This record gives sequence, C-alpha cells and structure tokens, in this order.
Amino acid sequence: MAASPGAGAVWDSSAEKPNRWRRRALLGTGALGLAGTGIMLYRAAPGFWQQYSRELLRPVAPPPAVPDPASWPNRGIHASWLGHSTVLLKVEGVTILTDPVFSTRAGIHLGLVTLGVKRLVEPPVSIPQLPRIDLILLSHAHMDHMDLPSLTRLESHMTHVVTAPQTSDLLRVGRFASVQELRWGESLRVGAAQVRALEVNHWGARVRTDVWRGYAGYLIAIGRYRVLFGGDTAWTEAFKGAAGSRSVDLAIMPIGAYNPWRRFHCTPEEAWRMAQDARAERILPVHHSTFLLSREPVGEPLERLRAAVGADQSRIVGEELGSEVHLS
Repeated sequence: MAASPGAGAVWDSSAEKPNRWRRRALLGTGALGLAGTGIMLYRAAPGFWQQYSRELLRPVAPPPAVPDPASWPNRGIHASWLGHSTVLLKVEGVTILTDPVFSTRAGIHLGLVTLGVKRLVEPPVSIPQLPRIDLILLSHAHMDHMDLPSLTRLESHMTHVVTAPQTSDLLRVGRFASVQELRWGESLRVGAAQVRALEVNHWGARVRTDVWRGYAGYLIAIGRYRVLFGGDTAWTEAFKGAAGSRSVDLAIMPIGAYNPWRRFHCTPEEAWRMAQDARAERILPVHHSTFLLSREPVGEPLERLRAAVGADQSRIVGEELGSEVHLS
C-alpha cells in the first residue's frame, strides 16, 4: 500500500542515526541513565515510587475476551479495543492501529527495566497475532500512547505511520514504509485512507523539556465510512463538523484519567458530548481500565458514560476489552 505525498513530512532512513542519538539523550541509557531517571522521578513525584512498589507483585489479569481479526471481512468497519488507547480497526479492508501500547508497563524503557505504570489487564492479542497493519496512527508522544518497544516490534516496510508534529524523531523511521507528520487541518492519503489531523485540547511533551512536540486527533475516511480517533483530549468544541456534512460512523473517544487531570482529560460526559458534536453514530470508549493513571475508581468512567448516553445504550460499542465491533 503506497502513500501519496501530502502536507506532512515524509522521512527516510537517512534520519535514523541522529534520531537514535536523540532518543538516547531524551530517555537515558544504561545504569547511569536508570539511576538518574530514578532520582529525577523520586524528586518530582515520590508517589510514583509508592505506586511502582505496590504494583511490582500484582499480577496482570487475562483479558475478558479475545477478538479474531483474521475472520473480519474486507467490507464495513470492524474494530476491537486492545487496551488503553489501542484499537485495532479494519475499514473496507484497510487495517489501522491507534496508539499501540502492548508493553506490560508504560513508561521510560531502560534496557530490561521499565519505569512506569503497570497494566491491569493483558492485551487481548499480542503483536505476532495481529494482522498485517497498513496504517498506525499516533496521537502524541506521551509514553502511554507512543510506546517505543511496541513500535519497534511493529516496524514493517508495508506499514505507514501518521503522527503528530515534532514526534517522528522518536521512531526508527527508515524501518516503516513512511512516517508522516500532520498538523491540525492537514490531510494526506495513505492508500485508500484519507487522514486529516484534528485539533484537540491536550499537550505533547514526552518529558518535561520537549514542550515543542505536537498532539492531534484524526478523522479517517475510507470509502463511505468515517472514523474519528480523538486521541487524548480535554473538553473542546473542535470536533463540531469534523466530517463536514457527513456523520461519523464510529468515534473512538477517551473517557478516563480525569480526576484530577480534567484540564487535560475529558470526563465521560464530555466525551459523549464531543462525539455528538462530531455527529457520531456510535462511540467506542478508550483510555480507561488499563493503567492506574488517576484517582477515579477503575469502573467509574464506563458507569458515567452509560449514564450520560441514557436509554440508547446501543450507541456504546466495544466497551469490553477484546470484544468485537462490526458495523456496515
């Protein structure tokens, strides 16, 4: 599947070596990097170490359901939530993966050690069990959305990547078919998929100092279908009319980590309102029940979303990890 040139930058392997050194400078390597990062995290957030210690011996639960993407037909929209903001999509035969995070911990990866939060539930499928991925969408560089070990394992010269501005340096770009950055309002075509970057209300820094990094949501148009991937966002009216005069068939919207981070993460009620602003037929809720990132109880985001939707519960789809969504 070939990507036609668009407004975003197209990168090649000539950038791979400086990217590698920049990643090392940002994330640290070896024992000194581990020690320095540990001291930094302890000083900045001692609560992190308390959570890290509590999670060391906690087992990761098996998923409640396992999808069978090999059986999905090439017509219609098919989807499965794989945890956090990772969704496997197949739209008119095009396979798409959003913000892939398959690691047991989301955080700073230093050799065999990862400093970060631990999963509550295993991904329903592993990376080797995935179908060939045509397109990866990356909303921003936060470690619970851009997981470098997962992306390394997904490298393929048949897979295209669309990512937010000033984030491609974190990837080994020469190992993908293409890596293209999109600013808000820019669009490009990747095979049969038309992708447009949408403004969201968030921030993009991976560490405290790289505040220049961008962030985005995406509208994907393939044939007669429209899918909205909201990425990470607090309340915004930017989704109004996202698809123009068309409705959105499926809105993948974040609903968790709002307490006390409501400045950057929407509540379930706000996620529902934004999906309605986009004229979405159905909402697939993500960004909940996978990592302990905030103070609300694990089950609260879904409970509040169900209450906000009211009588028409059929408009919520894919809420169980690993369940399948089929729309035509």
